[in-house]
Amino acid sequence: MEKILDIAEAIGHEKGLQPEKVLEALKTAFIQTAKRVIDPNFAFEAVVDEESKNIKIVQTITVVADDDERLQDEESAPAYISITDAREYDDQVELGDQLQIDHDLEDYGRTAASGLHREIEYHIQRLVEDEVYNKYKSKVGTLVSGRVTRVDAQNATYIEVDEIRAVLPMKSRIKGEIFEVGDHIKAVVRRVNMDKEHGISIELSRTSPKFLEALLELEVPEIADGTVIIEKSARIPGERAKVAVLSTHPQVDAVGATVGVKGVRINSVSAELIGENIDCIEYTNIPELFVSRVMSPAIISHVEIVKNEEGENEKAIITLPSDQKSKAIGKSGINIRLASMLTGMQIELIESDETTNENGEIEEKKDGVDALEALFS
Repeated sequence: MEKILDIAEAIGHEKGLQPEKVLEALKTAFIQTAKRVIDPNFAFEAVVDEESKNIKIVQTITVVADDDERLQDEESAPAYISITDAREYDDQVELGDQLQIDHDLEDYGRTAASGLHREIEYHIQRLVEDEVYNKYKSKVGTLVSGRVTRVDAQNATYIEVDEIRAVLPMKSRIKGEIFEVGDHIKAVVRRVNMDKEHGISIELSRTSPKFLEALLELEVPEIADGTVIIEKSARIPGERAKVAVLSTHPQVDAVGATVGVKGVRINSVSAELIGENIDCIEYTNIPELFVSRVMSPAIISHVEIVKNEEGENEKAIITLPSDQKSKAIGKSGINIRLASMLTGMQIELIESDETTNENGEIEEKKDGVDALEALFS
């Protein structure tokens, strides 16, 4: 019971907690112990004596009117006293005054000591868990790294990240990835949960677009310092991704900075993503122009944006040469799917009678006499 302020400071230093929060946890432990060994219906308060550095337990009794309903409630009655009874002890007492009775837990022997020990352990542990929870809750969407400690029968990978163990479910792994105990891997924090039974659980992901963005920030200094901003990103993990970037400096090329000289930066990120192809696109807030860029490598003739009743962009109707349709759709529809994910719009393709020449320029098809003239010219 002695020098409780020193104990709070020592626990805070050992656990990396603020001494003020530790002290509040200790005060709660004292109150709960007093309720357990003295009376659960008493109103207790833990008061710190700055001189002795101890915590003392004070029972507080509030003075109320003789006809106050709380005096009739069995559970709350011990916390109140009628003004008539109170004036038997002090004739100067008034309504709302509080009478205080000191209690010393040491008077309750080993039962109180062991109970207090358990309460302190419990509340300090809760405080530690709260601190860890808040720390990692603020890291959702950010990059972490750690060492693989276990892979279970469901292929969930358990990773030791700093002072806590996180899990990378199989659904959040890139297709074809295999991890073994001892491997060091990177991932982003996807979700942080806490419950009384299992404590804190942290779920990681390598399939989230946030993982791609975090890797780019790690690899591209211009993104890290804010010169280049990642406006939007979309992925089909392990296959292909599209990233829309914007430069905040007139002399910095957003796409060039992200790709790097001879693609060295983007290739480094792609290697971490098991060869995922990454398309970098310059972002614009002009929806028609943005859609045409997102549909690359297909060459687009015209884009019409259809808005919904709320005035939001809902659908993009794209007109394109017939020989560009397969490029627009992509293998297994991957290009159009990524374009829809990146723009947030449904995409409809309409073929025109145009074609593209060797230089990538759009030309109209020549029919009838025009076709014959072109044939013999």
